[in-house]
Amino acid sequence: MLLIAGIAGLFLLDSPWNVIAVCAAAVIEVGELAFWIRFLRRYRISTGAEGMKGQIAQVIDRFREGTGRVRCHGEIWAARSEVPLEAGDRVVVVELDGLSLVVEPPPGTEKGP
Repeated sequence: MLLIAGIAGLFLLDSPWNVIAVCAAAVIEVGELAFWIRFLRRYRISTGAEGMKGQIAQVIDRFREGTGRVRCHGEIWAARSEVPLEAGDRVVVVELDGLSLVVEPPPGTEKGP
């Protein structure tokens, strides 16, 4: 935005102020770009299979024979578990196997036969 004002100043200001205004606006824009690049590098993007591990999901179907369905981040996924789970239970995603999630109850939660 400041660069646009600097370019407008190129035509509206007398010489040498018009060149100074454009140069100052360009330096500020480059500085702003450098600031945002450094600022945004702090935040790692967590997507894909690596981003699913450790996420909390909710069981939406009772697990029969070790398989069922869970809702994670608003999406419904097929899931596997070695522990019997009931609808409404909260689980943690351990890994992603193809298009299925491998889940288990959160640590400290006792589930068993």
